[in-house]
Amino acid sequence: MNTAAGAAALDAAQVWAWLGDVPDPEIPVISVVDLGIVRAVDVTAGDACTVTITPTYSGCPAMQVIADAVTEALRSHGVAKVTLVSQLSPAWTTDWMSETGKAKLKGYGIAPPQQQVIDISGLRGGVKRQPMPKLDVICPNCGSTHTQLTSQFGSTPCKALYKCIDCREPFDYFKCH
Repeated sequence: MNTAAGAAALDAAQVWAWLGDVPDPEIPVISVVDLGIVRAVDVTAGDACTVTITPTYSGCPAMQVIADAVTEALRSHGVAKVTLVSQLSPAWTTDWMSETGKAKLKGYGIAPPQQQVIDISGLRGGVKRQPMPKLDVICPNCGSTHTQLTSQFGSTPCKALYKCIDCREPFDYFKCH
């Protein structure tokens, strides 16, 4: 956007909307905004923008592709100066996924995370650990909770492989973290 030419000043809400159209390269049905990778948008000096992003896990191989896609999307809308900041702390969590994003995952055949990430920092020391309750992962194909973990690692490290006992279909489950 060229403010000198009389165009409206860049607006953070508009930038968020543009970024809402940038798909995740590993799961193209969900945007980087719905996935919770985009942490902050800061518009400065008319047509300059800083976007803060956080990888879904340390060493995520898709982060460079995401960074390039975010930059290209904003430049295609006339943002002259795009600065990306990679923020590792606090670490990304599935709690940052939007409900819209979770619904899109389910529609795509990936079971979305079914619980909030909980703080277990108080379980250290002399505190007796309680067994983790069994997670009833819902099959995104038929809706059954009669599912079984096949492998802790699915098509990407952030997903686990499950199978549905009722419809007999395998599916990925987006692990909570």
